[in-house]
Amino acid sequence: MAKHRVLTEFGMGTSLRRQDYTQAARRGLQDALWHNSINMAELFGFPKEAMLIDVQIGVQQPDQVDTESLLDIFPYGQPTITVHHGGLDVPRPDGGKPTVIANVAINVSFAMERA
Repeated sequence: MAKHRVLTEFGMGTSLRRQDYTQAARRGLQDALWHNSINMAELFGFPKEAMLIDVQIGVQQPDQVDTESLLDIFPYGQPTITVHHGGLDVPRPDGGKPTVIANVAINVSFAMERA
């Protein structure tokens, strides 16, 4: 059976003062997940564990994101997290660490046949 995407959600997260790219990514994931009710498994008659969750995160310093620590956000499904160069670092007027903005896209797919 082929993998078919059925849903895409977007989120944005920030780290205002600590320049914590993982925390910004976590907040972006929560933004995408917490503001939406993703009941796709029930809609298609699959168990929730069958959800194939592909996550893409964009930040200015991708190597600073601890993807393993983000996996606990997902209560079910099979998440895969990829980090790319993107997002935004916003300079602070006081010369301190920049505000970090992470952009997140979550794609939910299932292995199923086309009708």
